[in-house]
Amino acid sequence: MNILIADAMSDKVVDILRSHNLSVDVKTDLKTEELRGIIGGYHALIVRSATKVTRDIIEKADNLKVIGRAGIGVDNVDVVAATEKGIVVMNTPQGNALAAAEHALALMFAVARKLTLADSTMKQGKWEKKALMGIEIQEKTLGVIGIGNVGMIVAEKALALGMRVTAHDLYVSPEIARKKGIILVDLDTLLKTSDFITVHVPMLPSTRNLIGKDALAKTKKGVIIINAARGGIVNEKDLYEALMSGQVSGAGLDVFEQEPPPADNPCVMSEKVVCTPHLGASTTEAQLKVAIDIANQIVDYAVHGVIKNSINVPPVSIEVQRQLSPYIALSERLATFISSISEFPIEAVEIEYMGDISEVETKILTQAILRNILAPHLEGVNYVNAPTVARSRGIKIKEVKGKEHEDYTSLLGIKLTHGKIERAAYGTLLGKKAPRLIRLDRIAVDANLAGNMLLTYHQDKPGVVGSIGTALASKGINIGGMHVGREAEGGLAIALLDVDGKVSDEVIKELQAVPNVIEIKRIAIS
Repeated sequence: MNILIADAMSDKVVDILRSHNLSVDVKTDLKTEELRGIIGGYHALIVRSATKVTRDIIEKADNLKVIGRAGIGVDNVDVVAATEKGIVVMNTPQGNALAAAEHALALMFAVARKLTLADSTMKQGKWEKKALMGIEIQEKTLGVIGIGNVGMIVAEKALALGMRVTAHDLYVSPEIARKKGIILVDLDTLLKTSDFITVHVPMLPSTRNLIGKDALAKTKKGVIIINAARGGIVNEKDLYEALMSGQVSGAGLDVFEQEPPPADNPCVMSEKVVCTPHLGASTTEAQLKVAIDIANQIVDYAVHGVIKNSINVPPVSIEVQRQLSPYIALSERLATFISSISEFPIEAVEIEYMGDISEVETKILTQAILRNILAPHLEGVNYVNAPTVARSRGIKIKEVKGKEHEDYTSLLGIKLTHGKIERAAYGTLLGKKAPRLIRLDRIAVDANLAGNMLLTYHQDKPGVVGSIGTALASKGINIGGMHVGREAEGGLAIALLDVDGKVSDEVIKELQAVPNVIEIKRIAIS
């Protein structure tokens, strides 16, 4: 196997790979055209965050089997394009969590005590002691948005420092949080009550601009905002305006919407903001660990045929994957669908396998289901660790099997619950290949599980679906297909619309204003 290391990392990576008789080239700082020109000669590619593995590059990677990302985030890799080409994408979800958590806390201290400004003025020969009054963090409230690998470490260390910690996370049980000393709250409560707010969620359509104008207006006056997760989760323009108005007293930013940010970025230039150049994982220990982890994972794949920490492929042999492929597609798409429409803390996941699907290796399917439920909300979740992550968050997992179903050759059901709140979706394979949604809660429906969709909950009244279609048409949004169902005449009804392209927040607000519409949900299934 020929392996290309495209980003700088520890020499131990090369030593580990070559000790297993693997061919390794180290070529860093390649331009996009240079990488496109040589990628066809390699079977494996190892990167950190600098190299962008785009669709254009992947299209030229005719021999590439695996992409290894030394780190947790894979936003620099086009995972969809890799999956389409049959390329395994791996990450190292645990290696840099501590470093990222410590950096978030370092930013919090630096902002609270105005350390960078103090250092800067000292180097100018000034003694600004009176002007640099800070605040203590003890007995202050830290709001943590997302308590996954990194967020949980931040919360635990903040508690040890004498802070009160609240958190917003739909995928951790109140019992688990309570045992840690963390109080789970809704997002609005966290915004209104926190003295410090730190974000630790992945960059997704649902988290882009999560801390924007509306959210900042709800915060306690004088709050301090920390972002050491991903650029774009905090809207920099809105943050700067809040800093200027005094709504936000200070901020610590390690990540930016554009990296590196423009020289005239107002947040970077502001004395109220402590900025660092994406240093969250930049410790000697973290970089060594993730480098060794990815090297060992590439060895496992190349030498032993074992897939570990894959983002896009279940950990099975190619032969088994081919046999399970239709069922995996159904499992993943149905899980993505129900996760997209379930905006409540999940306490339990119940999976029903009925008919032929119950006879295959359902362990792999359960891993795929849990991964697709959790991954949109938690960074670092993959096919291997998804069950462990779910259980560590107090989520109960139950499988129910039946060898036959009276109506379908294979039937898959996924039910998510929180207390008395329950949401269930059922799917099957059309022609043993095409995943279909056949029921949502108690409403029968027949819809594709692919592409961009809108799900409407509405009262079964004349003209509702027509009004929705008219509203979309007025915005130039085409409907490729429509699937409707209802509980009873005049009762609760749903419509699933296949739409060409993404629908903006503004359009969603307009659709929600249509008479008799209860709720609109956006769903994207690749």
